[in-house]
Amino acid sequence: MTAQTRIPCVLMRGGTSKGVYFLASDLPAPRDLRDRVLLRVMGSPDPRQIDGLGGADPLTTKVAIVGPSSRPDADIDYLFAQVVVDEPTVDISPNCGNMLAGVGPFAIEAGLFPAADPVTRMRIHMVNTQNVCEVTIRTPSGTVTYDGDARIDGVPGTAAPVMIDFLDTAGSTCGALLPTGNVVDVIDGIPCTLIDNGMPVVVMDARRFGRTGFEDRDAMNNDAELKAAIESIRLKAGPLMNLGDVTLKVVPKMCLVAPPAHGSAVTTRCFIPHVCHATIGVLAAVTIATACALPGSAADGIAVVPDGASKLMSVEHTTGEVTVGLDLEGGANAPVVRRAALLRTTRRMMEGFALVPADVWDGRSGLDRRAAE
Repeated sequence: MTAQTRIPCVLMRGGTSKGVYFLASDLPAPRDLRDRVLLRVMGSPDPRQIDGLGGADPLTTKVAIVGPSSRPDADIDYLFAQVVVDEPTVDISPNCGNMLAGVGPFAIEAGLFPAADPVTRMRIHMVNTQNVCEVTIRTPSGTVTYDGDARIDGVPGTAAPVMIDFLDTAGSTCGALLPTGNVVDVIDGIPCTLIDNGMPVVVMDARRFGRTGFEDRDAMNNDAELKAAIESIRLKAGPLMNLGDVTLKVVPKMCLVAPPAHGSAVTTRCFIPHVCHATIGVLAAVTIATACALPGSAADGIAVVPDGASKLMSVEHTTGEVTVGLDLEGGANAPVVRRAALLRTTRRMMEGFALVPADVWDGRSGLDRRAAE
């Protein structure tokens, strides 16, 4: 029997995503070796991921790598890795705010951070973009609880709330909230807002493509003409957003917007980037809400934006909505985002070992280089 390497891990739902959480110290440090390990763990590249732990969907093929903080203003490091289902690609360029919801509980239960009573506040360094957020976790008697009455669309039932405050995320990947300096750029004849408030996103009016923006996910995914048009724009937007060649990257996310249908601020259909999202990414929701608040953006005249510097904005998606809290400064004509916050939930579902063939990784090589890298 071929030997296999056992890697401790936990399977968790974070927000509306699901993935495998590892301690950084249990994975090899060199990027190329770590990527090979993660691809084998998830079973990529294969549309079914039949030989791995991935769920054959971008939302269930995610990895969180957690360790002690490498900077003094945070408590924990969190590196997010998006393992592509049908390509041999591991993308660490974006954050994932959904998987982020599980990082605090995972860190506490791994012994990386002490729990308080009745709640624990933790500052997490999001390594992908070098930003810091603060999360609040329910820990009665110093123990993580997953039971509660918080509900988020896209997840059945209720759970304990995890409050996430994103701090200074504008331009975290692209270098500026509006990387081109323009509220609108025209690409392939389509007015687009290229924006990054924690996630690089291209915001576009669905009607410019001859679509309503209310089509369901299956209709979007089966619309080859629409997807080709969106991908053409994405490939051109990448260099404009300081992302370089994005052919093999999962950013920027592509979002079609339409007027609100159920009393929200805006309706969205997001592509991540080639598949229509079943819900919406946390940081994508934050970024899209920010675009809606910018006068003259591609969402201007479509979104219904509340008055005032502090706004609660409901962002609809295919299965519900996400409510984003924004604190803005600088006035209506040149708003500056000072804070973005939202509520997520999480649940620890399985713990044990991921197994990879020893000829992929022997479990030892690469670990001794961690301090140098």
